[in-house]
Amino acid sequence: RWQKIFMISLWSKMAIFWNKIFLTIIVLLIVLFLDAFREVRKYSSIHVNEKAANVNSSAFDHIQMKLFRSQRNLYISGFSLFLWLVLRRTVTLLTQLAKEMASHAALETQVNDATEAAKKYMAENERLQEALSGKGSGKKREPTEAAEEKLKEEVEHLKAELQKTSAAFQKAKNEVIAVKKQSEDIRRVYDNLMKDYERLQ
Repeated sequence: RWQKIFMISLWSKMAIFWNKIFLTIIVLLIVLFLDAFREVRKYSSIHVNEKAANVNSSAFDHIQMKLFRSQRNLYISGFSLFLWLVLRRTVTLLTQLAKEMASHAALETQVNDATEAAKKYMAENERLQEALSGKGSGKKREPTEAAEEKLKEEVEHLKAELQKTSAAFQKAKNEVIAVKKQSEDIRRVYDNLMKDYERLQ
C-alpha cells in the first residue's frame, strides 16, 4: 500500500526536491527552537528580577504571559523538530521495505520459473534415458553419449542456477525480515514518544 502511495506522480516530482525541502524545514525549526530558547532565558531572568523588586502586578502578569508564550513556543518547536526527524526516518524505512518486498516478489517468481524449468528438463532427460535404455527392439541405436553428456551438463547448470536463485531469495527474505523488525522498533519508539508528548501536554 505504501509503495502504491509513493508511486503517485506528485510524490515522484517532490522526491527530486525532497532533501532540499527537508533541510530547509530543519533549519527553520532549529532557528525557531533557538529563538524560543533565547526568549525563555530572557523572560526567566526578567521574571526573577521583577519578582525580587516587587513591581506592580500588571507588569508582572505581562512578563509572566510572555514567559508562558516563549515556553510554549520552545516546546512546540522542539517537538516539531524531533517529530520531523522521526517522520523522515519512517518514510525512509517504508521506502526500503517497499523495495525489498518488490525484489522479494521478483525473486520468488524467478525461483518458481527456475524450478519449473528444472522439472521440465529432468522429465525430458528421464524420457530420453527410457527411450535409449533398450526398448527399441532389434533396431540399431545411434551413438548418443554426446547427447546424454549435453543433457547432464544442462541439468547440472540448471541445478546450480536453482541453488543460486534460492540463496538470493533467502538473502532477500532475511533483509525483508530485518527491515520489518527495524520498522517495528521505530513504530514502538514513536508510540512511546507520542505517549510522552501526551503526558507532557
